[in-house]
Amino acid sequence: MARQSLPGELFFGRAFTQDPYARYATLRDSGPIHPIEFPPGVRAFLVVDHEHGRAALADPRLSKNPEHSAVPVRAEEFFGGTMLGLDPPDHTRLRGLVAKAFTPRRVEALRPRVRQIADDLLDAIAGRDADEADLIDAFAFPLPITVICELLGVPAADRAAFREWTAILTVPVASREMAARRRAAAIAFNDYVRGVFAERRRRPRDDLISALLAARDGAARLSDGELLNTVTLLLIAGHETTVNLIGNGVLALLSFPAQRKLLTARPELLPGAIEELLRYDGPVERASQRIALEDMEIAGTSIPKGSWVHISLGAADRDPAAFADPDSLDLTRRDNRHVAFGHGPHYCLGAPLARLEGQVAIGALLARFPELALAAAPDTLTWKRTGSIVRGLATLPVRLR
Repeated sequence: MARQSLPGELFFGRAFTQDPYARYATLRDSGPIHPIEFPPGVRAFLVVDHEHGRAALADPRLSKNPEHSAVPVRAEEFFGGTMLGLDPPDHTRLRGLVAKAFTPRRVEALRPRVRQIADDLLDAIAGRDADEADLIDAFAFPLPITVICELLGVPAADRAAFREWTAILTVPVASREMAARRRAAAIAFNDYVRGVFAERRRRPRDDLISALLAARDGAARLSDGELLNTVTLLLIAGHETTVNLIGNGVLALLSFPAQRKLLTARPELLPGAIEELLRYDGPVERASQRIALEDMEIAGTSIPKGSWVHISLGAADRDPAAFADPDSLDLTRRDNRHVAFGHGPHYCLGAPLARLEGQVAIGALLARFPELALAAAPDTLTWKRTGSIVRGLATLPVRLR
């Protein structure tokens, strides 16, 4: 007998956004995969355990291309023509070209500059008269937007506009007015980036945009549309997730004071601590959508061709079958096989940069304010979503001393 589909409304709204983990735990207790009406009219399935979720992330029978959906979908649900909405061989070609420019060596070379940016922002926070601050607005948001702008080669004079466009483009559209503002911001952003492309073709520099323009594999190189989509993905997806890595991570540390004190006393634990913070409450709650290319099964459940499959990264990373005491933060956890950055061909290309920024930002913050504390009751904090997959704090009020 077929199971009744869960209504998609269960996975939206304030209660779920505030704490999705309790609902995921209830679902996981009754099975690793569940039919769901999300979005309305689309046959979809939600995977909530680690074993089957990790396998599904790398399953070639699950496509990222919206053309394979059994019903029409909006292209923006699949991030347009970016790498997140492509299958091999197009995905392989595009990812390979971008990887030639976005190398681990280029990212690691940013570490001293990221530390300087973090220190400057913390200086500004410490210089205020008030003993409280909103850590999102004063630190978690400006740090990664400054880093990505410098990485891309955006002049300092233009970064305020970049911040404004990013803020508008990452807010859910809830009204006609917001939709109009978003369209205007997208047009302004696209026009600006195209102008930068033209300027870098004339005068290349040592920045990521110049490297993307020069990237080639034999005769293959990035088209103008692919360049624009890639920069958009790096700016919006990369920036917003890092904001939430810092915000969610700091809240987790403040919620487990013994772990915060341990990390403050032993900063050498930072690399492993970032992995645990990603597992405990990572910025990407659910992987971007996949579509079944054929009739298939996951955990004994039949998935008809054309159905959507959603993998909850947050649920997988709280699976007690994969992690001991998963609802507790343990900065010394070993063999942390979390899927916060995904798994398989679509593993996050920006993971090295996110890790670097997380290590530097949280390490510098705790070193500067070792007595940092939450300045509001946890249940009063407001969480928000970017699109339908990224989850983070709207604000994080903290006491500094």
